[in-house]
Amino acid sequence: MVKGIGVDIIEIARVKKAIESTNYSFVKKVFTDNEIKYCEQQENKFQHYAVRFAAKEAVLKAFSLGWDSGNWKNIEVLTHTNNAPYIVLKNKMKKLCRTKKIKKIFVSLSHFNSYAIAFVVAE
Repeated sequence: MVKGIGVDIIEIARVKKAIESTNYSFVKKVFTDNEIKYCEQQENKFQHYAVRFAAKEAVLKAFSLGWDSGNWKNIEVLTHTNNAPYIVLKNKMKKLCRTKKIKKIFVSLSHFNSYAIAFVVAE
């Protein structure tokens, strides 16, 4: 049974500006070490940071939460070897997942030209 749906779209340039204007402190605040390692290895790293940020926002929306609901790093967006994305929840978000009886989180990511979008279904 679907417990929540979240979608987020963001301009890649906005994320790039946030990263560059904060001398990467934005990256350190929002992304886990695994996410940073993955994004930094990609040809267009800002595209990958942006789509992961959108996924984190989509998870918060699927859980009916606002920005201040938890640490951004408690939502981790990883990639299987077949390039399929998946979500790992930690600490506060993992506990909330159990409280809301969410068993599975589905995520779809896409980026093209100027935008990145993420769609999340919590079941």
